[in-house]
This record gives sequence, C-alpha cells and structure tokens, in this order.
Amino acid sequence: MTDAQTRYTTGTNPPAAAPEGARTAADVVTPELVAQLTKGVVGSGLTANHTPFTGEKLADLPESTPEDVRRAFEAARAAQAVWERTPVRQRAGVLLRFHDLLLERQAEVLDLIQLETGKARLHAHEEVQGVAVAARHYGRRAAAYLRPKRHAGAMPALTKAVERRHPRGVVGQIAPWNYPLELSVGDALPAFVAGNAVVMKPDTETCLTALWARDLLIEAGLPADVFQVVLGEGPVVGPEVVKRADYVSFTGSTRTGREVAQIAAARLVGVSLELGGKNAMLVLEDADLDRAAAGAVRACFSSAGQLCISIERLYVHASVADAFLERFAARTRAIRLGTSLAYGADMGSLVGERQLEAVTRHVDDAVAKGAKVLAGGTARPDIGPYFYEPTILDGVDESMSVCAEETFGPVVSVYRFGSDDEAVERANSTPYGLNSSVWTKNARRGGEVAARLRTGTVNINEGYAPAYGSVQSPMGGMKDSGLGRRHGSEGILKYTEAQTVAHQRLLPMAPAFGMDDEQYAAFMSRSLRLMKAFRFR
Repeated sequence: MTDAQTRYTTGTNPPAAAPEGARTAADVVTPELVAQLTKGVVGSGLTANHTPFTGEKLADLPESTPEDVRRAFEAARAAQAVWERTPVRQRAGVLLRFHDLLLERQAEVLDLIQLETGKARLHAHEEVQGVAVAARHYGRRAAAYLRPKRHAGAMPALTKAVERRHPRGVVGQIAPWNYPLELSVGDALPAFVAGNAVVMKPDTETCLTALWARDLLIEAGLPADVFQVVLGEGPVVGPEVVKRADYVSFTGSTRTGREVAQIAAARLVGVSLELGGKNAMLVLEDADLDRAAAGAVRACFSSAGQLCISIERLYVHASVADAFLERFAARTRAIRLGTSLAYGADMGSLVGERQLEAVTRHVDDAVAKGAKVLAGGTARPDIGPYFYEPTILDGVDESMSVCAEETFGPVVSVYRFGSDDEAVERANSTPYGLNSSVWTKNARRGGEVAARLRTGTVNINEGYAPAYGSVQSPMGGMKDSGLGRRHGSEGILKYTEAQTVAHQRLLPMAPAFGMDDEQYAAFMSRSLRLMKAFRFR
C-alpha cells in the first residue's frame, strides 16, 4: 500500500452528537398520530413498520387484501367523476395551499422521514424542497398545460382543430421506500391537478410519511376519497393495483418495473417507470478539484447513497486523479454519522438488513478481488444496526459485482481515464441511463460532453440537484432506467388522454359543387401544393 493510500484509510467517520433533549420515536409516532393517519387506509389485516435507527417497531398498521384494493378503486372512481368536473384553477388551489402547509409544518414530516428511512435531516429536507417546488409549479402552471389548444386544421379557414386533455381516471401509484414524500405525493400532485384520483401503494416501512402528506392534502382541500391508500406486501398488493388502474406510475427496480409494464401492457394501459441506475460522475482535468470533491460527497452519499440518481461510478482524468482522491477521501472520512432528529449529522443509516447485506457483499467482493478501500468500508453497529461508512473503492474491475450492479448504498468506485472520448464511452457502457454529472471549468466543453451522455438528466458542476430541481424540465431515464418522465409538461400530460375535436365548416372533406372523384382528387392535389408553397404546417 502506498503512502497516499495509507493516508486515505486513516481515521473513521465520527458519530454526530445528539442535542440535549432530542426527540425519540415514541415522542413522534404517538398512538393518536397513527390513528389519525391510518383512518384513510383501506385494509382489514394488520402489519407494522420499523425505524432503521434502532430496528424497533414504529406502528401497527392496517394491511390491505386484494378485496380491499378493489374497494379502494371503487371509492376512487366515484370520487374522480366529481373531481374532474371541478375547475382546474380550483384543483390547482389545493396544491398551492398544500405548498404553504407543507413548509409551515415541515418539522412534523422531517421527523417521520428520518424515523422511517434513517436519513440525516438535511437529506430529508431535500424531499420537502422537491415536493414544495412541484406543488408550486403545477399549482401555477397546470391551467396552461391543460387548457384546450388550437391547431392548424386539414383545410385552412375551413377546418378548426382543438386538442383537449381529459384525465385518465384512476391512477395506480406504487411508491418506493427511499424517498417516501417526494416519490409518493410528489408524483401524485400532477395527477390530482389533472383531474384524476389516485390509489397509492407506498412501501409499508415508510408509509407514515405518505399518509401524513395525504392528511395534509385533505386539509388543503383535496376530497378524501380522491386519494386512496392501500398497504401490504408488494407481490400481493402491487399487481392488484396495476390490474385495476387506468394508468400506472411506478418507481423501483428495473426487474419489478418490467413486471409492472407487462401487466399494464396486457390491459393496454400506459405506464411511467423510473427504475435503476448506475450513475457516473466525470471529473475532467480542468475541473476545480476542491469543488468537485465537495460535490462528489453530496452526489455519492446523500441519503446514504439510497437515491436513484446518486453517483456510483466516478471517472477521474488520470492527470488529476491523485490530487482529487486525496481531497475526496479526506471529506468522506470527515462525514458525521448520526441518528438524531435534528440537523447536524451528515449521513444517516441504510434502510434495513437487505440494503446492509447488499452493500457489505459488494464491498467484500471487491476487496477480495483486489480493490483498495480509500475510505470507509466498515459497518457501524456502534451507531445503529444498519449504519455503514461512506466508502470509496479504487482498482475496481469487471470481475467485481460493484462494477456493474446497482449497489444503492454509500459506495462509489473510482476509475481513471485519459480523454473525453474514453470517459464518455465508459460512462455509457451500462444498460442504465438515469443521471450523470460532468465537472469542468469550461462551460462549453461541459455542455458538449453532457450532450454525448445517454442519461435522462446530466448535471454540470453538481451531482443531481440542479436537473432534478428544474421542474419545468423533464426528468427520467433512458435504456433500462425507465419509461416516461416526471416534471414539466410531460409530468402532467402523461396523466391525461389527448382528444382532437375537429369542426369542418362550409365545404365537406369530399367531392362537392358537382366535382366527380377525379376532379376532387386534382383539386386536393393543387391545394396541397399551395399549402406547401405558402408554408402551411
């Protein structure tokens, strides 16, 4: 081991001290709160969820059966028929009131997000930011996205064509555990404002956050039956949701996404899928290394790496690799791990045993096959049962599982490159295409490299937040990372059916005024040539 590598592995990630009088799970998840939030759940069984910080149970929860899912859809359909007749500006007003309530009462949901996911509080706040931005955007822009649009008709002045947008009906939403606010209600907001009802199946382990958001939306004016929630095991409840929905929104693994798409395709029902990723960050030789190292910490270790768009592959130009890695490793070793329901910790816990096992397996396999640990590489049961230090691996090759498989944890692999062409080729050499990041002082060069990357979003001089937070722009994956987009016009229009209404005036689209078929064909041919000459679209 070189002196530099010895220096990288010196030190550990210190635990962050909890403030005096810090709140506990029992202080937050009271029987009264659970009763309030679960009264809207359609369920006849019993299940529970737990906090990753300690592994202890948080709450007993209703568990839904296939019959409960059927009942939820029946209630949603009845409510949707009334909701879609509500003027769009009134529906948008619900989102704007929800925006204000969310920011006013954010402390409540930050506690829930932390307890259910194990996140550091700052990373939980990213969810509040994302949902508030989406609520504001669609609250302000929905009427423009949805208003009828006039288009050029088949015959100028004689044909009037109007595009109308109708809600699909009842959207089935399957939301994951990693971002229980942003990827549940955040994705449902445009569906609601477009006039749909939603039947949501959040992950049971993180459902209190979604249920809290539902309660807040109802307080903001959303009719309760428009937003149905069902809970239970994914293989049991999930397919029932997909089999009954008029459109499906799914965020999760590529494997499960394929199954969802197959069920929906058999019914000719549309889907939006955000799936897996193996996201790459490219540090070019002219990058600001201090800024890039600080950005890499955010890009790789936010939410303990359990973020669909976080970075797992780090490509660094060979001429600056050692200097960059010294900076990056030092910052990684200084990351404070903690369980407190307060700001202060830099990183929290993995969500559970399954994620801890996946992370441990990838790191141990890489080390056994020759990779070097530049920082981290160790579980931290002294802090909590599922804590794992943020980890940097060097010398990773294709024989190691971590090279190509999605880890979904605080682990990043480092690779060196010699040219932009090589970096782009290697970054694109994965079946995934969700997010990527480019670091350079040359904005034009960064844009040129970004345009060559086959990912749905690319961030220049940041890891993921600018592209995701630009809610007027579409966000989603290419290749095995999914179908469809959230945000912008695509994020709301996917929840609608387009209808063209054409009104023909004066002359029919057929022979008239004594013309026979041949004369009509000649007349139309001349008309088509004239329309091209006068640049009609």
